[in-house]
Amino acid sequence: MGPNDATIASLREILISENAPLALRFRALFSLKHIASLHPQTPQTQPAIDAVAAAFTSPSALLKHELAYCLGQTRHTALAAPHLRKVLEDRAEDAMCRHEAAEALGALGDEGSLDMLKKCRDDAGEEVVVKETCDIAVDRIEWEHGAGASEKLKKSNFASIDPAPPLPEQTSNVQDSIPNLEKTLLDTSLPLFRRYRAMFALRDLCSPPDLPSAIPAIQALARGFRDSSALFRHEIAFVFGQLSHPASIPSLVDVLSNKREAGMVRHEAAEALGSLGEEEGVENILRRFLNDDDEVVRESVVVALDMAEFERKGDLEYSIIPEAGKPVAV
Repeated sequence: MGPNDATIASLREILISENAPLALRFRALFSLKHIASLHPQTPQTQPAIDAVAAAFTSPSALLKHELAYCLGQTRHTALAAPHLRKVLEDRAEDAMCRHEAAEALGALGDEGSLDMLKKCRDDAGEEVVVKETCDIAVDRIEWEHGAGASEKLKKSNFASIDPAPPLPEQTSNVQDSIPNLEKTLLDTSLPLFRRYRAMFALRDLCSPPDLPSAIPAIQALARGFRDSSALFRHEIAFVFGQLSHPASIPSLVDVLSNKREAGMVRHEAAEALGSLGEEEGVENILRRFLNDDDEVVRESVVVALDMAEFERKGDLEYSIIPEAGKPVAV
């Protein structure tokens, strides 16, 4: 076994261990994601992807949904898609995990999954969050292999593969575009894919954070928390986590504090607050929810507090890639 193989074996051991602290398992996951996402492929690509997928046996819905997200970000469709299809097909699996698997297949642009995604989208007995995600994933894959080839989009400051690309810039006056994007964002008569495109266009108007458009765009996005779709609300919280803008803190705290809100939305709000951990008072707010009734929220707060510590220390990378050949104690 070479040093790189030993590294993956050590990370896999942490990730699949139910005795390891959840925050440590998340750091191992992001280390494996880094290795799995290298392009072109390396001899470690397949072992890293398989190591991530090995943790789908965990009882933690939070961890499993993050596994699916990471696989969708690898851009290695042939290696990652089979694992994701298996999760989506498993009706006994947690809906949050299946939703993330569907979204990840969309992120991979996997045309081979279109029939499966359409079947779930059109199944009247399917979970709403899974149906809605499959709807978006189908549109994303068809866009990528159709209109997306000819659209000229402004390069985003974010490296993530998102559930939908941003809408093309509609006007040279950024400030004027925000009301139009907000209108699209909040128009429930439109397809979710188009509304998501408005969401990510608004996100891109917030980066860098000192842009004059940042706070108005964040305020527009925050109004999306009134939407009837838990999936839509959770994506707003995810976007706020990407932005890590202090202006989003009040709405994120409101969402996390709302015990009637769906767990998948509150969990994203908690992790978004974790990305803002250097802001005064945020860690104290998160600690209030360490004993929340919802398991996915409790676990998210543990991870969020670890993220907050990482932000406070100014570490370069939220991961724990160990020294080659040295196993990491759990």
